[in-house]
Amino acid sequence: MVDAAAFSITLLADRYIVMDNLARDFIFENPVHAHRARDFFLARQPILDRKQQLFAYELLFREAGADAANVTDDLSATASVIAHAAELGMGNVIGSSLGFINVDAAVLLSDFIYFLPRDKVVLEILETVEVDGRIVARVEELAAEGYAIALDDVVAESSNVRKLLGLADIIKVDISLIGEERIASLARKFKRAGKRLLAEKVETHAQFRHCLEQDFDYFQGYYFARPTILAGRKLKPSQIAIMRLITQLASDAELTAIESSIKHDASLGMSLLRLVNAPGAGVPEQIHSLGQAMKVLGRQQIQRWLQILLYAESEKEKTAASPLLALSTTRGRLLELIADAIRPGDRRIAGIAFTVGILSLMDALFGLPMEEILRHLAVATEVRDALLERRGIYGDMLWLAECIENIDTSCPHLTPLLDRLGLSVEQLTALQVAAFEWSDAVASSP
Repeated sequence: MVDAAAFSITLLADRYIVMDNLARDFIFENPVHAHRARDFFLARQPILDRKQQLFAYELLFREAGADAANVTDDLSATASVIAHAAELGMGNVIGSSLGFINVDAAVLLSDFIYFLPRDKVVLEILETVEVDGRIVARVEELAAEGYAIALDDVVAESSNVRKLLGLADIIKVDISLIGEERIASLARKFKRAGKRLLAEKVETHAQFRHCLEQDFDYFQGYYFARPTILAGRKLKPSQIAIMRLITQLASDAELTAIESSIKHDASLGMSLLRLVNAPGAGVPEQIHSLGQAMKVLGRQQIQRWLQILLYAESEKEKTAASPLLALSTTRGRLLELIADAIRPGDRRIAGIAFTVGILSLMDALFGLPMEEILRHLAVATEVRDALLERRGIYGDMLWLAECIENIDTSCPHLTPLLDRLGLSVEQLTALQVAAFEWSDAVASSP
């Protein structure tokens, strides 16, 4: 008698082999798709809900050798990206969030689309797909099997949109191409049809507010990472306390002096003890004093804790701290990993790079000019130059991180920046995935 579990495993293995062969056959028979995952720049763009909390990421890929003027993700790369999903590791890239992935007609009609886990992805059907009977039947099949469907870059109720509207879960409206009246009109139509709405290319807070008023459910774009400077805004006492501690660490103050400063704010002391006693901290026994906690963590970990705490503190005001925390920690870790790759073993450079990444979004977090924020921090000249002017080696690292975050916008500096830093595209992708993993772990920790 055949063991049922063994039989199931055999079936799964056979299906994987068949699908892997299908993917390889598709790539070799279609030279335009014959790329490797390492040939692409990767970006993950946050998608937020109405409360500005993280809902999902869109994964974007662009061929490394493509003309910088090609500001959309390279559509011909989609098949290769799916075929090499195991190389990147979907879970490593998007963590516990959903992943939106562009699919064209060829990918929709292929069997290797099943490489994408139906509980983790939303299939974005591109606006360039000509919808015929085959496409409708295929989308019906995929929807019946549990795949969520989104229609991408919608700017009108076109014939293609109408044919797939009944099967779509989410309608993505490209607000950069249409005015406010058209946005409102489309929102009313699609809402009446029971669809969830996603506003994409939201670049200003005014655009976000307008789409919010039109009952959009989700928002994609970097409006949340752009500072809204408000006259008269000041840092809260708790924020100033954290920044003073960062200043003490930057100036190599004694740990006893830093401990004394922490004791002046009970909430900081409690947060530090929770951190060091967390299950993932690797401390074999409970720590009950601040002095012990600081010795166990060390200066570098204390500095990271304080920098991340700045973003967590802002969440109490119901701001977009959650996506900012994810973005800033990803930047910090990526810059640190880049520094370690180009200057192996130099912990000073790696530490400064991490600090530059973390601090680079504080103007958006606090609604203050970066110059004003830096008045509270005794940062080195090289850090100031990187944050204010993108100058020096740290400025190059930060600039590179910003370019790949928004890879669907023209950035002709990507390749020159990689050349200056001595990095390959393959190295950068590996470092990005490692940074994503670390950032997701930080964002999900209590």
